[in-house]
Amino acid sequence: MDDINARHNEKMRKIKAARDELMKTKKEKKGLIIVHTGDGKGKSSSGFGMIMRCIGHGIPCAVVQFIKGNWQTGEKKFLRDRFAEECRFFVSGEGFTWETQDRERDIAAAENGWQIAKEQILDPEIKFVLLDEINIALRYDYLDIDEVVDFLLTQKPAMTHVCLTGRDAKPELLAAADLVTEMTLKKHPFEDGVVAQRGVEF
Repeated sequence: MDDINARHNEKMRKIKAARDELMKTKKEKKGLIIVHTGDGKGKSSSGFGMIMRCIGHGIPCAVVQFIKGNWQTGEKKFLRDRFAEECRFFVSGEGFTWETQDRERDIAAAENGWQIAKEQILDPEIKFVLLDEINIALRYDYLDIDEVVDFLLTQKPAMTHVCLTGRDAKPELLAAADLVTEMTLKKHPFEDGVVAQRGVEF
């Protein structure tokens, strides 16, 4: 057993030494453009997880929620009821596109949401902005991808983080992003006839 522990300790010592050397090269700090996309579950959930981290660290933050509309999501209720001062929460959209069935209204709602988003990103008090499901608005061309990318690259304050979620993120956004995570679907209960459930899906 002592021999196993000794080998383990030596291995961990080497890993730590290598890690310490690596960390010496990581000095830059910047506001990140973060994209969560893919067919798997967890894109919004991860974004809201970062909102919780911001609140925990006392970092002022904001959420602009596209598409979902008046869904009574747990995150909206939680943040508005308990952390309204720490996190601003805006909803732009009247529901999923198959529910509204009105492209002009969807475009108007997306454009309104993008205007709010720009205001929050430019606000010097706000340091993290979650643009939940904006990728859906971009996918359907409710918003101009070139305008969104240009704004993020040229007007976003240097130390402000912006996280954009939703399936089918456009290549232009992926190219501009600092951090991209693709959620991969392996298995989902919806395929077996299970409806979306509170606390898990919304």
